[in-house]
Amino acid sequence: MAIKVIAQRREVKLGKNPGKKFVMRPDLYIPIQEKKVFAEASTHSGISAGVIKAAWDAAGEVIRTWATEGHSVPLPGLGTMRFGVRSKAVAELEDVKTNLISVRRIIFTPNTDVKDELKNTSIQITCLDEDGNVLKRVTSGDSGDIEDNENGLTPDPSPNGEGSENQGGGSNQGGGDNNGGDNNGGGGNPGGGMDQN
Repeated sequence: MAIKVIAQRREVKLGKNPGKKFVMRPDLYIPIQEKKVFAEASTHSGISAGVIKAAWDAAGEVIRTWATEGHSVPLPGLGTMRFGVRSKAVAELEDVKTNLISVRRIIFTPNTDVKDELKNTSIQITCLDEDGNVLKRVTSGDSGDIEDNENGLTPDPSPNGEGSENQGGGSNQGGGDNNGGDNNGGGGNPGGGMDQN
């Protein structure tokens, strides 16, 4: 199995060298229906799909409850999940107000097994011209490095530099820029927001 990526030539107007460039993006996958997930899990475990769904629904309720109470909750076989916020940092106590919070966040930190699976999965790149015609296909020969912000401070990329540290963990969401802040217990914090546990 491989991860599919599209590299399509298009006009790039920003950056140091604007012009026509190949820009990569993940190929869109067809969403898998929930019932198919339970059926597949039933095949692998020997437990009926109905029992698996009931257990999964109950676990989901527990995870939602604990995460919204400020806990980092394990997702067995996957990693951990918690909620946080992205906000501006201020120097003065009297400036701390709820309007500093720009967005509430769901933060997923994958476990080592998930990271290893991603590292060992090849990437197939399909190169397209502006009209979507296939120019060539390439299979990855990269080192398979996984972005991991758990060991250090990532500079805040916000234009005004008012991001802050992530106190509790998280992960870099999405494929692309490594935007974040330091953390004490998890992955990077996209956008350098301050997380409240």
